[in-house]
Amino acid sequence: MAEEPGSPREGHEAPQADPKVLEMLVCPRTKTSLYYDAARQELISRAARLAYPIRDGVPIMLEEEARQVDEEELRALGRR
Repeated sequence: MAEEPGSPREGHEAPQADPKVLEMLVCPRTKTSLYYDAARQELISRAARLAYPIRDGVPIMLEEEARQVDEEELRALGRR
């Protein structure tokens, strides 16, 4: 069975992204700061409404790899 990209192998934890590196990153589209969602392993741009994945501890800062973030999810982020 093929593994999903970015999914940890059974019995292995996925590498964690370096928090210092994450603090330096900005959205490639808007150049605004990003919110780190540790549970989903994503960097979220509120301004662009995009969530960039983090795979094996590496942020994938490509718009074509990002998913759209809906209004409800943005509101939930505002409460965090």
